[in-house]
Amino acid sequence: MEALKEFNIGYSGLKLGEHLFDFQLDDLFFQNFDYDSFCQSQIKAKVRLFKKSSSLEFDFSFTGDVEVICDTLGEPYQQPLSGESSVKVKFSELRDDSNEEILVLPYNEYQLNVAQYLYELVILSIPLKLESPEAKGERGDEVREQWASKLDEVNDQSDKTDPRWDKLKDLLS
Repeated sequence: MEALKEFNIGYSGLKLGEHLFDFQLDDLFFQNFDYDSFCQSQIKAKVRLFKKSSSLEFDFSFTGDVEVICDTLGEPYQQPLSGESSVKVKFSELRDDSNEEILVLPYNEYQLNVAQYLYELVILSIPLKLESPEAKGERGDEVREQWASKLDEVNDQSDKTDPRWDKLKDLLS
């Protein structure tokens, strides 16, 4: 993860208390994770680190836009995204990241790369159904009607059976 070293937050030399970090998440950031379902990402992320004597608390938040393809119209549009998440960090002999809310780091570590946390936060905030504002209006209704009529045509054709199979049905009676 050499390309994402700018997302390393060195906590060992910081004073106790609150520390703020700002990051820009662009297309290059998401390419490092081999993610290409959207483009023209313009996301501003903030990481708040609250350092205590025996633990750390990371609060992640972001807001921005990404260009995605509308599921209804098949055209690109800007999808606004935002989200928040938190991770508590405790220290022990061995690393344990099996719990998504509590991260256990070895005592000898001095920094945490927050790129994976930011990536997951953004990806999980993308709606399952991507609809542009136009798709929610008259234009979307027209497209849905066209798809419904095509679906009806396909269903009508699938209801018709091959006459050769009809002859076989006569054998059963």
